[in-house]
Amino acid sequence: MAAKLIKKPVTGMKDILPREMEIRDYLIALIKKTYKGFGYTPIETPCVENIENLCSKNGGENEKLIFKILKRGAKLDLDSASSEQDLVDSGLRYDLTVPLVRYYSNNAQDLPSPFKALQIGSVWRADRPQKGRFRQFVQCDIDVLGDPTNLAEIELILATTTLLGKIGFSGFVVHINDRRILKAMAAYSGFASETYDQVFITLDKMDKIGLDGVSAELLEQGFDKEAVERYTSLFTAMEGTADPLAALAQKLGDALPAEVYDGLSQIMTGAKNVSGADYILKFDPTLVRGMSYYTGTIFEITMEGFPFSVAGGGRYDEMVGKFTGTPTCACGFSIGFERIVTILLDQGYTVETEEKKAYLVEKTMPMDRLAEIISRAQEERKQGRAVLVSYMNKNRKFQKEQLTNEGYTEIVDFYTEELKK
Repeated sequence: MAAKLIKKPVTGMKDILPREMEIRDYLIALIKKTYKGFGYTPIETPCVENIENLCSKNGGENEKLIFKILKRGAKLDLDSASSEQDLVDSGLRYDLTVPLVRYYSNNAQDLPSPFKALQIGSVWRADRPQKGRFRQFVQCDIDVLGDPTNLAEIELILATTTLLGKIGFSGFVVHINDRRILKAMAAYSGFASETYDQVFITLDKMDKIGLDGVSAELLEQGFDKEAVERYTSLFTAMEGTADPLAALAQKLGDALPAEVYDGLSQIMTGAKNVSGADYILKFDPTLVRGMSYYTGTIFEITMEGFPFSVAGGGRYDEMVGKFTGTPTCACGFSIGFERIVTILLDQGYTVETEEKKAYLVEKTMPMDRLAEIISRAQEERKQGRAVLVSYMNKNRKFQKEQLTNEGYTEIVDFYTEELKK
């Protein structure tokens, strides 16, 4: 006897049941409607990318999590292969940013400038699965390419916060920083430029280990005590001030270019003055963002009661040039689609839908009468109503309970005996 096939999904993947699918469909529709209102244009890119693009050192730690695809046919020569490069030529995308940049580089002549892109699609990472984290998951990005001004960041923040407000979230915090500020702080303190990334990795733990923990860890790593003390003094100087960004700029002096301070101040002022949602915009000097491709403004959104961020992004002005050789400004914001779905499911969120009707037909119903009932349902469907036509089960009470749970508000029974009368 042949072995049974495996009915469970592959580890890290999941089946999506109707209740969750209803929420996901609702969210995607709301996302598209909201972002289109800000001028973003939907696009689509392939789920498979050239391995050279995926391994171009633009994805940080995600490049270690790529699902790689073997060469096919005559190109796959196992006997002569001496390294992985001889076997692999493509992989599943681990995010939507690298595919977007390739897309823009290949099609820029047919796109407006600046180009405001909206992309929703599945990505894959060979990560350790946990609640709210899967190996296949949906990302939702908005990006502005070709706009060097602060308007790009302001519009990205407004669009994202407006969307979260429409979903029903409020009181969330938009953390904002600039990678150039992080570098200025490190330079002011006396750290060598080649150690910046190591310093930033430690700084990123601030919310877990505190300033004293960051100081202790930097000293354990062998950094100069004077540099560490100078570095931590920057954070204590901002504590309790009405304007931490201004306080930091004053402390850094010439180490921070004036245009960086002015730019971030303008973004924060612009986003606050025209906000359409209930949220807090906060300068956060500890915000790092792990992706190595960020070059300027970075942002992240957190919600009270949840240990993870629900959105993040920033400016990445150097990535397009790696494809085209021509520098092109780019900035984007991504919401954590799967995390938001998880939050809504945990909250028992239900989607408000229009009334749905069910026609239950006895199985002995003559075909000519059944056709009349189906025609009646078709007329209602033309008017925009959702109508299910289904045969009755033996346990009609249980069947009706199921239909009610699925959102059917009206159930009509059609019996053969009733027709005979």
